Amino acid sequence: MLFGKTILVTGVASGIGARTAELAGQMGAEVIGVDVREPASGSAAFIKGDLSTASGVAEIVAQLPVRLDALANVAGLSGSTGVVSTLAVNFYGLRALSEAVAPRLREGGAIVNVASIAGYGWRANLERAKSLTSIEGFPEVAALVAEHGLKDEEGYPLSKELLLLWTMRAAHQPLFKNRGIRVNAVSPGPVETPILKQFRAVLGDARVDSDITRVGRAGTSADIAPAVLFLCSDGARWINGANLAADGGLEASINAEVLGF
Repeated sequence: MLFGKTILVTGVASGIGARTAELAGQMGAEVIGVDVREPASGSAAFIKGDLSTASGVAEIVAQLPVRLDALANVAGLSGSTGVVSTLAVNFYGLRALSEAVAPRLREGGAIVNVASIAGYGWRANLERAKSLTSIEGFPEVAALVAEHGLKDEEGYPLSKELLLLWTMRAAHQPLFKNRGIRVNAVSPGPVETPILKQFRAVLGDARVDSDITRVGRAGTSADIAPAVLFLCSDGARWINGANLAADGGLEASINAEVLGF
């Protein structure tokens, strides 16, 4: 279902992005990888680029072909570098790239956002999420953080809350909907990637260990990449605005606890 398609994958230097690019190539897709660091094993094509600024996004887009079939937004920061950079890359840069790439995506194409179980709290924080996702363009993130009094430890979960809310909104925005471009998300639980140690520093060992204990083991990049590529494929042609929990049952466990069933 991916043979002959051209897929843009961000965050290809390591972890989920690297495995997603590798698997897409094995399934017959042409892969264009994007990262701030060059991957150890190259994709068919690689663009060194930075999603943290509007100019960085524009430089990436200028190097893309005129036609793409899917965009897999995998690149992200753990939150260890602070709330400003985390929001800039994980949400505002991701959104800017998606909007800029939309005209190059074929009709019926797809955008897949790698979110996280850490974004579970978007409902409880709905008003804040609505306010921050309603800001158009690529804002001055440092000023935004100061205005809203956001703390560094909020950066990662907040970025994923915004991403989940925007995924649902984007599925019905004319920029995407008018050309049949599907926008979905995949939400992993804890995954054994190079930045898991950073997540432990940000979220705390107790939180990470508790999540792993609930489902028996941490996930791997190989567990997540197939879910991302399924949503990129024509097999998911009637799935839009959805969040696929690829977490070993973690969200189900948390729902049962929080909702009392």
